[in-house]
Amino acid sequence: MIKRKHLSVVLMIVLLAVLSGQVLAQEADFDLKAESALLADATTGKIIFEKDMHEIVYPASITKIMTLLLSMEALESGKINMDDEVVVSERAASMGGSQIFLSPGNIVTVEDLLIGIAVGSGNDASVAIAEHIAGSLEGFVDMMNQRAAELGMDNTHFLNACGLHVEGHHTTAYDILLMSRALLEYPQVHEWFTIWMDEEFLKGKISEEGVFLSNTNRMVRYYTGCDGIKTGYTSPAGHCVAATAKRDNTRFIAIIMNGPDSKSRFAEAQQLLDYAFANYKTVHIAEKNEFMGRVQVEKGTETSVNLLLPEHVGILLKKTDDIEFEKEIKISHSLVAPIEKGEKLGELVVTGNGEEAARQDLLSDKDVERASIFQLFHRIVLKWVQFGR
Repeated sequence: MIKRKHLSVVLMIVLLAVLSGQVLAQEADFDLKAESALLADATTGKIIFEKDMHEIVYPASITKIMTLLLSMEALESGKINMDDEVVVSERAASMGGSQIFLSPGNIVTVEDLLIGIAVGSGNDASVAIAEHIAGSLEGFVDMMNQRAAELGMDNTHFLNACGLHVEGHHTTAYDILLMSRALLEYPQVHEWFTIWMDEEFLKGKISEEGVFLSNTNRMVRYYTGCDGIKTGYTSPAGHCVAATAKRDNTRFIAIIMNGPDSKSRFAEAQQLLDYAFANYKTVHIAEKNEFMGRVQVEKGTETSVNLLLPEHVGILLKKTDDIEFEKEIKISHSLVAPIEKGEKLGELVVTGNGEEAARQDLLSDKDVERASIFQLFHRIVLKWVQFGR
């Protein structure tokens, strides 16, 4: 147990890995037809290549990444459940564009809708889940914009849940990266993203035959390790894709916005991912919510709390060099109750070759209220009795 308010405990780990320092965003050069593009490590968010990544673009159905993210967060919080039955409204059924052919009054589950969004890019399914979560499409759009602000998506503004073109509904390749990384925190989405086709989707639920569901992201069929995320197309937005692939412990995200045709968006996404896998790997340091130690709390109803990581910690590295890393836990917070669950108590700092490679907050795993005078007195007496033994 760590017993002092301010201390630094160094934990040594040896990793056969690479420390390349700052990765240059323009280290590689690609002749892309897309208006904007981005290649990044999914674990760290480190950008390997970018082309006008802050340029305002129309997202088309890439919008549905945020719709899926809010859905997964609602499931995690218990606000909705996978087997909830959703009655399809006239508004949802009338959306047009890409759809799974829902009709007013159809009753489908939340999971049905999420599959319809992830695989078939259903606009009708997107509005149906939005209404189920927020009570109205307008309320859900407010949630989308609030979540975008929380993620730091400073150049994004949503006006609908599906991506049908409306002036003022816009984003950037960089902002798409932010919401994509947040969505990929939920591994279950890959089960849906990798469904290639279902010839009898919703059979017996919306019709006797069901509908033919075909994946809009053909990369999940032919590109090794590809398991998401989303395609998009409207005439103003052009052909778009946010593609992710994982090999071994390394995952990359390639984003192509406003490509001239469907073939080129996939070819350019593949070109970016090929480069990433050929030159980089991710070294994993610690997992999300991993226990990193215990610290003593003074004057609290409990005497200690655990330190947890809110995010996965990794380092994007070149494939050419090996080095040893050090993990250092720094406690900088005054550990006196009250302490709130999720409160920052310190940091995990990873260094190699004398340079900082990664840094992540360490949070309290629980609330600790301030102890009463009686509780503190009882604790002192108990220690005195135990010492006397």
